[in-house]
Amino acid sequence: MRTWGPSVALAAALLLPLSTPVTPAVAARAAAPARRLPGGAPPCPNVPAPATRPPQAPPSPDPAARSVGGAALDTAGLVVPPVATAPPPVTAISWLVADLDTGAVLGGCGPHEYAAPASVQKLLLAATMLPRLDPNREVTMTAGDLAIEPGSSAVGLAEGGHYRIETIWLGLLLKSGNEAANALARLGGGPDGLAGGIRAMNAEAHRLGARQTHAVTPSGLDGPGQFTSAYDLALIARACFADPAFRRYTATRTAQVPAQPALRERAFQIQNDNMLLDHYPGAIGGKTGFTDVARHTYVGAAERGGRRLVVTLLGAEIPTQRGWQQGAALLDWGFGLPRDAAVGRLVEPGELDRSAAPPAGAASALAGHADLGGGAAAPAKRPGTGLSIAVGAVLVAGGVVLLARRRRHAAAVASTGTVLRGAKIPEGD
Repeated sequence: MRTWGPSVALAAALLLPLSTPVTPAVAARAAAPARRLPGGAPPCPNVPAPATRPPQAPPSPDPAARSVGGAALDTAGLVVPPVATAPPPVTAISWLVADLDTGAVLGGCGPHEYAAPASVQKLLLAATMLPRLDPNREVTMTAGDLAIEPGSSAVGLAEGGHYRIETIWLGLLLKSGNEAANALARLGGGPDGLAGGIRAMNAEAHRLGARQTHAVTPSGLDGPGQFTSAYDLALIARACFADPAFRRYTATRTAQVPAQPALRERAFQIQNDNMLLDHYPGAIGGKTGFTDVARHTYVGAAERGGRRLVVTLLGAEIPTQRGWQQGAALLDWGFGLPRDAAVGRLVEPGELDRSAAPPAGAASALAGHADLGGGAAAPAKRPGTGLSIAVGAVLVAGGVVLLARRRRHAAAVASTGTVLRGAKIPEGD
């Protein structure tokens, strides 16, 4: 079982959303300390969950990486705006809700905690390879593409079969096909094939500012040294939803995989495993995930009242609610917050590379830089659009309850136990 350390109150900076004019009323609201919720701020998870075994100890925490998007996000516990109601109970070890358009982070729990991604890693593959691959190109599936863990999720593409790349994308995003992930990484990896594709994924994560993400497999099947965070997943999802092709694929309910007469393979239909599309008004897509090590992971997005929000969850259990249901509850919570409520922001692609390392103690892009003198910062473009938004924000002192968390790690994984497996389950994989 996990054990939790005592809560400690620390001072932190609270970042106003990028699009909010700094009026006296807004400044007064932001100046209020983060409110202690009834019973105290709950840790993550805030519903008891069974102990799980990570693939290995996470990397040594990087203080700079943990403050990307704002100093208030550097917590293993709950961070919410002063005006927020208590978020719904979920079993995820970490989660985050953010605005896809403004980049405002509405709240989260352990947003920069390391965890294994499972198949939500396929979103990083999509962000990397969608701009590189012609969807109308016909390609041939190889034996290497089909070299996936027995029992893990697959579309059913045949070795030697000829498919349009668009069909492979649909197989990846609807059915979480691991053979589809291998094929797309190989095709977009240049002369080095699959290895080159994985390197490109890591380069794209770095460009997006996802500094706690490292891919070892293109599919999300567990591998040593493979990690991400709820914050990083929001950055990656934002890049994906900026791509029209991704938005179309991820919202597709059903698709047809063509017959392969030469292989005596019949055509068949695939359905989208993301149940949010069928059960949540305004749902626009997302991705499910599961492995023995990562447990349940989820990314989902929806639109309501002109706002597009995304939720990311890692390390969830499903005793009563599946990942998409926990995500739906957090989306409802996010849509219920005022439009100017935020605890941080999603950095823009390339922003961290453009920001010079600041002197010790100085504000920076890592901590959600704002011009305290009232000057306007340079406008930043939203991913995938030509629109610019003014990055105007004010840092104010706010009390944030930080809960120190200690995880009790299990013994080394046995060779026949939970190793490199992605068991196929009804939710997706």
